[in-house]
Amino acid sequence: YTVQPDERGVETLFGKPKEEVSEPGLHFMLWPIENVEIVNVNEQQQKIGTATGGQQNEGLMLTGDQNIVNVEFSVLFSVTNPRSYIYNVAEPGRTLTQVADSVMREVVGRRPAQDIFRDNRQAIALEVKDALQETMDRYEAGVSVNTVSIEDVSPPREVSSAFDEVQRAEQDEDKMLEQANQYANKIRGEANGQAAQMREAAAAYKNQIVQEALGESQRFLSVYEQYVKAPEITRKRLYLETMEKVLSSSKKVITDTNSSANGVLPILPLNDLTKPKDATQGEQK
Repeated sequence: YTVQPDERGVETLFGKPKEEVSEPGLHFMLWPIENVEIVNVNEQQQKIGTATGGQQNEGLMLTGDQNIVNVEFSVLFSVTNPRSYIYNVAEPGRTLTQVADSVMREVVGRRPAQDIFRDNRQAIALEVKDALQETMDRYEAGVSVNTVSIEDVSPPREVSSAFDEVQRAEQDEDKMLEQANQYANKIRGEANGQAAQMREAAAAYKNQIVQEALGESQRFLSVYEQYVKAPEITRKRLYLETMEKVLSSSKKVITDTNSSANGVLPILPLNDLTKPKDATQGEQK
């Protein structure tokens, strides 16, 4: 007989399995006193919870918060001990399916429905994998559980529409919370920016006022030093500078007081002189 690369063989002598396992290649046996069982050792997939034939409720499970969910999952496993796989457990594939289904029901029954639907699927799958491997090891089934994958979780068909409404409401709630958080972050950022701008403006204004005060004090001290040295000259200079500032921005009329010496009273139209030039020309026309 020939054993393929992805197979292993277990020979029996008078129905009793031998200890050694036939590796890939060509082998010989004394039939009918010897026989061989071929086992596939590649990774295999076992689907669980999928409705088949008349078993429409195969994947229905009760959660910890008394909700009913339909769970479809798969188990990826490989045979590590062909002799144990064939002779220690009757129908090992079916046994693996039943144990996996039982473990999944136990884990789901301890958790709320929200965990299996969205929040904690990965942790549930990992817990099921560990419990399934522990059980198969106790059975000495010669199986290594590689992965447990939760493929689909849905409510029963009778309440699917109501459940969809609940799911949409929860999604809307999450969306609104996210939008509220984004808006709060935006407002907080703008407020922080405005606060920083106000602090910088206040610091700049403070620095300006301080510098102006220092400049004024330095000017006063310099004037005072000159005043101490020459009080009369300093007073006169301050007077002249002040009058220069005042008279430079005001209208002025200058008359000669000696022009009335001959007894002639000069008439000076002050109102006309102070009017704008355009207004005076209009009256003349």
